[in-house]
Amino acid sequence: MLFAALCALMLPLGTLRADGVRLPEYSVAGLFPLEDSGRQVFNFNTGWRFLRGPAAPEGDSVPDVARPDWDDRLWQEVTLPHTVALVPAEASGGRNYRGPAWYRKRFVIPQELSGMQAQLYFEAAMGAADVYVNGRHALRHLGGYLPFAVDLEAFGLHAGDSCVVAVCADNSDDKSYPPGKTQYTLDFCYHGGIYRDVWLVGRAPLHITDPVVERHETAGGGVFLHYADISEGSAQVWVETEIGNAAARSASAVLELTLCDAEGKAVGVRKTSLRLQPGAFRTVSTRFTVRSPHLWSPEDPYLYRVNVRVLQGGRCVDGGTVRAGIRLAEWRGTDGFWLNGKPYHRLIGTNRHQDFAYVGNALPNSMHWRDVRMLREGGCTIIRSAHYPQDPAFMDACDELGIFMIVPTPGWQFWNKAPEFRERVLDDVTQMIRRDRNHPSVLLWEPILNETPFPEDFSLQALQLTFDEFPYPGAPLSAADYKSAGVAEHYGVVYGWPSDTGKVAQSIFTREFGENVDDWYAQNNNNRVSRSWGEQAQLLQALSLADSYDEMFRGGRQFTGGAQWHSFDHQRGYHPDPYWGGQADAFRQEKYAYYMFRSQVPADLQHPLVETGPMVYIAHEIMPTSSPDVVVFSNCDSVRLIIREQDTLVRPVVHAPDGMPSRPVVFEGAYDFWDMREVSYFQKSPERVSFIAEGIIGGKVVCSTKKMPSRRSTKLSLRLDHPWVPLVADGNDFIVVVCEVTDDNGNVRRLAKDNIVFSVEGEGSIIGDASIGANPRAVEFGSAPVLVRATRQAGKIRVRARVQFEGDVTPEAAELEFSSVPAVLPFCDAVLTAGTPEGSGVLLPEFPRPGSSGAPAGPSVIPGLTGNPTPSDIREQLRQVHQQQQEFGEGRKN
Repeated sequence: MLFAALCALMLPLGTLRADGVRLPEYSVAGLFPLEDSGRQVFNFNTGWRFLRGPAAPEGDSVPDVARPDWDDRLWQEVTLPHTVALVPAEASGGRNYRGPAWYRKRFVIPQELSGMQAQLYFEAAMGAADVYVNGRHALRHLGGYLPFAVDLEAFGLHAGDSCVVAVCADNSDDKSYPPGKTQYTLDFCYHGGIYRDVWLVGRAPLHITDPVVERHETAGGGVFLHYADISEGSAQVWVETEIGNAAARSASAVLELTLCDAEGKAVGVRKTSLRLQPGAFRTVSTRFTVRSPHLWSPEDPYLYRVNVRVLQGGRCVDGGTVRAGIRLAEWRGTDGFWLNGKPYHRLIGTNRHQDFAYVGNALPNSMHWRDVRMLREGGCTIIRSAHYPQDPAFMDACDELGIFMIVPTPGWQFWNKAPEFRERVLDDVTQMIRRDRNHPSVLLWEPILNETPFPEDFSLQALQLTFDEFPYPGAPLSAADYKSAGVAEHYGVVYGWPSDTGKVAQSIFTREFGENVDDWYAQNNNNRVSRSWGEQAQLLQALSLADSYDEMFRGGRQFTGGAQWHSFDHQRGYHPDPYWGGQADAFRQEKYAYYMFRSQVPADLQHPLVETGPMVYIAHEIMPTSSPDVVVFSNCDSVRLIIREQDTLVRPVVHAPDGMPSRPVVFEGAYDFWDMREVSYFQKSPERVSFIAEGIIGGKVVCSTKKMPSRRSTKLSLRLDHPWVPLVADGNDFIVVVCEVTDDNGNVRRLAKDNIVFSVEGEGSIIGDASIGANPRAVEFGSAPVLVRATRQAGKIRVRARVQFEGDVTPEAAELEFSSVPAVLPFCDAVLTAGTPEGSGVLLPEFPRPGSSGAPAGPSVIPGLTGNPTPSDIREQLRQVHQQQQEFGEGRKN
């Protein structure tokens, strides 16, 4: 249980379990579960049956596979979040499955929901989703990034009733809804499936409404927090709460709101009596005055809690918690960005796509949380969630760990003139604001379509929606490229570059910095580097990004910062190569660039939740092929480099007032292979072949690190990667286990070329196999990762790694043992019919795809595409992509 104990020490916030393990908090439908609130929440992710194909029919007609009596016993049993097909770690160029996929679950509505409305809440499903309940078409949802829900009571279902829910999720190309662009011309991928959580929520007839699902009035629904008169002395916290009455008769209740500080101490309590007619809704406006408020910032992300309870007869029948971050964000045009009444230093961060190696978009909540912590420790204070709203767990983590968010509507280089497309884009804008409006991390909306020549009236419509849906002081402003129609004249913040200062009146922010492509067809670039390419390539990338980072500190106060493109390597539809410009690879294994970014964090920052402080990192492997120059990343005043435990060099860390906080330190000519060989070969002292880097502040050594070359490969070593949160036994949570090839002393052998075979015993399993290069996994830059998924049973997990081809003197195998912990929320399990091979993985033959053998004749040869695009068609589409990216400033040299 060392792993769980370690995580408990690392998480000062979150759900504290009885066994002392602390887990991050994740919201459900916008509310954090509140004990004894009356609202029931069940994990609905387990026990689904899955099969790819056929497409759902149009309208309300019901296909055979959606009938309750359809025999799905041989379908694969899966747990959500789920991807329709595992893919290799490098799966760009349209290698992912695109087309319809079916999910079915047979269950009994729990007795705990007696007298309640039972609602299935889907956080997202990629593409077009058709949902059927007991053989009846319930809804059709278009778009892959926002939630939707099904009210089971509308189908006459109550506690104790049996139910079969079937979902067809189709990620085929479709121009009728955003993003709309065909994947083969897209800079990311439409990874399919029900790839976010599904919850079964039980709420009383008199309940808090859902702002996304139940839209009765503009800027209404659910709980809406906003603030006024914020200063260090006091602040006004306003809570708008909409209560609905789904009962057949009038009902009286008391709405009780309790504002608590982070320690749980009540700051204030407000009670309001109300009476609602059948089918009526009422919004109650409540104000709290907070004296000497603890203000939220990226450096100190303090969260209050608003506990909402609906009381009837003194008993709580519905409720939940909303976290509140009190902060005053101001964009003052040429005077830049101010936070809590003070000018803020540059907002520097990154963009983030949501995909991960093998699993596409189907990340568990813990991996979203790990991403946020990794980026915050890496100096990120702002994330642009390109090019769509992120998972709710990611947003929750940004609130908790202190990263501002730019939230865009789904879209990328595509406009459809059809009126319904515009309507669907605007509806997405409405939904994303209603879903994310309570997050203190949300700093800007991006309500337009990225790099798209849309008409001006649409631009103004989208902007007006942000005003209508958040009509209170302190609302997030909207940002877009100042070259786009209507933006320079009307938007609150514009995207541009330091060289654009003085051209507009607004504050300026760079949405994507760091790109230096030769052109947008070939896309050769000195900042796009696979981690597998090794030391020299990674160093070139890091120094290139350092130059781009430095540019973000020019332009005076009007220029406020920028977001690097892109945080992690990710898959793309329109290019055969993944995007390799990430600070880390698709498994989140860091490259040198990550430590360059991390060295920009002030050494004196004391963040309450993440690791900060003085740091020093040697970007050099002391190999025969290594550069004579030694590069060190540090946020200290100076760095002392000790070579072979005898020679000492000292260089200052340049902290330029008009440049990046900490320039990379270069010790020119500090490494000579022959000097190191002299020590090892002739002096018989290989232990002295090393670099020691010491970070110095105020004349004192405050941190240090030692780098030694790996000698021969003698053993394997296993470790948990980013073990900040424990592995939860919910059937889907996973963690990355990294196997490194090392010498006798544990130094990583960066040039090792083995394949690693993994095996697991106990309460875990391996994601992927040899068919996607997951197991065995090739060693790259000294390491091979494996994804280990938890079962439903908490307990010990033992991972073993060995080289694929063993011999007399090949590296020794390694073992690692750790434990998963029980899940917090209860499960709504599937009812498995007799003869069901639970977990067998046996599949019925998949339905034939259009154009395949045994299928009706059809023109489609690329999954999910309409028609048969020729190579010349694709080249023409890519030429248009090139042109649009040039027009929107992506072709400039940073």
